[in-house]
Amino acid sequence: MDFDFSEDQESLREAVRRWVEKDYTFERRQAIVRSGGFSREAWDGLLGLGLGGLLVPEEQGGLGFGAVDAMVVMEELGRGLVMEPYAQAGLIAPLLLQQASAELQAAWLPRLAGGEALIVQAQQERGARYRLNQVTTRLEDGKLKGQKSLVPAGDVADAFIVPVRVSGAESEAQGIALYLVERKTSGVSTRAYSLQDGSRAADLILDGASATLLAGPEQGLALLELAQDVGIAALCAEGVGAMEALLRITADYLNTRKQFGVLISSFQALRHRMADVKMQLELARSMSYYATLKLGEPAEARRLALSQAKLQLCNSLRYVGQQCTQLHGGIGVTDEYISSHYFKRLTVMSLQFGDDLHHLDQVSKGMQDTAGVFA
Repeated sequence: MDFDFSEDQESLREAVRRWVEKDYTFERRQAIVRSGGFSREAWDGLLGLGLGGLLVPEEQGGLGFGAVDAMVVMEELGRGLVMEPYAQAGLIAPLLLQQASAELQAAWLPRLAGGEALIVQAQQERGARYRLNQVTTRLEDGKLKGQKSLVPAGDVADAFIVPVRVSGAESEAQGIALYLVERKTSGVSTRAYSLQDGSRAADLILDGASATLLAGPEQGLALLELAQDVGIAALCAEGVGAMEALLRITADYLNTRKQFGVLISSFQALRHRMADVKMQLELARSMSYYATLKLGEPAEARRLALSQAKLQLCNSLRYVGQQCTQLHGGIGVTDEYISSHYFKRLTVMSLQFGDDLHHLDQVSKGMQDTAGVFA
């Protein structure tokens, strides 16, 4: 199998990398964190590369690119610790909107492609523990009532894609529909806060809010699963970029820090630890490729593959983050030094779209037929 990237993909990578290096420096990121974790100016700059329409069909004003192109972009955003929610607004939102009516697509997809709208998924509910079928937000008399948590940039988004229970008990797989809710609608309020990595999130409170149906209950859960898998693939690529950058920073530190009059990079024990870190990075990279290539598979095979990828990602994130921080010593946990921010981001990544225990459970269920033995 050929894993070489095309010239267009390499050009896309280089364009995003140049933007990150020039316009999203560590100093600017620190300023964004202090101002709340989201910068509209930085977001507009990112979309100025045309990335808002990366997955939007050409007939709707987009580029019509695919999953591998998205992976290339996310690696570079991870390398630069970009906090703005590109995976949500640039990858997941266009995917879900393409399942909507022609009227809804025409109203929103060109705006996404042109960078005129920020749409994010508002999915997580208290007590759900990563279960997509756990939905308590309901449709009552044509209005939405409920609350969602951890909505990326929720207080500045223009609209939300919200799973809503239209029938059945709160944990049933059936009876979940997707609605599009505009933030300016009456009955919509948000409560913003910062996450551990400095990024911005919010609670979304729906109290009699009007909404537009995006997908009915016959599609709802399947689309939520697809959206989560796209999010996992994006997170895997972002994690690879972040770990690669942290590994480089750590290697540079070892090659400049001296102890007992010699560079600590000459110590054999530390060299072995760096080799193990590199091994975990490459394991994560291979599973990131695997996850991206499996997005076009049937749902059952896709879901198992993406859980396997996220499980490996969690293991790699934890190992790389902890080892690189320890190799730095005390400076590795200071707010003024960039490696601590990579560690924070890697830690938050491990909890997004399901933690390691959740995906270990999913992988175990997928192996029941063979009891762990592959024929």
